[in-house]
Amino acid sequence: MKIGIDMMGGDFAPLEAIKGIQEYFAEKTDSPAHVVLIGDEEKITPLLLQYPLPEGTYTVVHASQVIDMHESPTKALKEKQQSSIAVGFGLLARGRTDAFISAGNTGAMLVGALYSLKALEGVLRPTISTIIPKENGSTGLLLDVGLNSDCKPEHLNQFAIMGSVYAQTILGIDNPRVALMNIGEEEGKGNLLAQATYPLLKENRHIDFVGNVEGRDLLIDKADVIVCDGFTGNIILKMAESLFEITHRKQINHEYFERFNFENVGGTAVLGISKPVIIGHGISKGKAFKNMIVLAEKMIETEMMQKLQTELIN
Repeated sequence: MKIGIDMMGGDFAPLEAIKGIQEYFAEKTDSPAHVVLIGDEEKITPLLLQYPLPEGTYTVVHASQVIDMHESPTKALKEKQQSSIAVGFGLLARGRTDAFISAGNTGAMLVGALYSLKALEGVLRPTISTIIPKENGSTGLLLDVGLNSDCKPEHLNQFAIMGSVYAQTILGIDNPRVALMNIGEEEGKGNLLAQATYPLLKENRHIDFVGNVEGRDLLIDKADVIVCDGFTGNIILKMAESLFEITHRKQINHEYFERFNFENVGGTAVLGISKPVIIGHGISKGKAFKNMIVLAEKMIETEMMQKLQTELIN
C-alpha cells in the first residue's frame, strides 16, 4: 500500500506534514503504509534529518512547483504540471500510489480529482462530506458540504447512497439512518429541491431513510447520514468550525466541543471517484496529517471505493 502526500500543501508545509508522518509511524508499528513524499526535495531532505522516518517506509518524489492557495485551480494545474498536486495526481492515476492526500489548494484538489481520475460508474457528481459530533458521543455524516452548491434531486439521492456506504465502512455504523436536511419534519416541506428529493429517498432501497430533519436535529441522534446541497452544507460546516474557535477563544473547556476540532478527523474524502483522495484544511498541523494518512489507509484496506461502486450499479 502506497499513500502519496503533498508535502508542499498547507500553511505549515512541509514541516507539519513531516511531523504528522512521523507521528503516524510512531503509532502504526504493525504493517504501516509506504508513504510517497511529493514536493521540493531541497526542503524535504533537511526535515527528514531532523524528523527521521523508519528506513524503507518512504520515497521522495521531487516536484519543483507549488500551487498557491490564491491561484485559479484549473489554470494552475494546466500551467504548473510539475507542482506537487499535479505530480501527486499523476502518480495516483498511473497506479504508482493507492491514495493521495493534500492540505493545499482545495479547488486544485477538487479539479484534479474530477479530471485526473475516473468517476465511478453511474456517479452523476462526486461529493464531499464532514463528520458531525453528536451530543450523545456518537458520530454522524453530513454531505454535500461544498463541492456541489447547486444540486438536483437525483444528486442528493445518490449522495445518500455514498454517505451510507461511507458511514458503514469508515464510521462502523451497521445500518445508517439517512435523513434529508429541511425546514420541517413533515413530508412536503421545504423548497422545490427538498420536495422533489423526499420521494426519491423514500423509494431508495439502498438506504434506511427516516425522513426530514431540521437544523436543531443536526447534533442529536436522529440520523446517521444527513444529505443536503453543498451550499447549505458548507454554511453548516463553517458554522461548526466557528463554534470550535469561539469555545477556544473564550476558554470553554469541554470534551464535547473538542470533538469539533477538524484535526481529529484530518480531512474529507472525495466520494464518487475511482481512488481515495483526501483533502485537508489549509491550516492542518501534524495531527491532521497523521489522521489523513489513517483515513486513506482505512479506505484502501476496506476497499471502500469498490463497495461504493457495487451499491451504485446494483
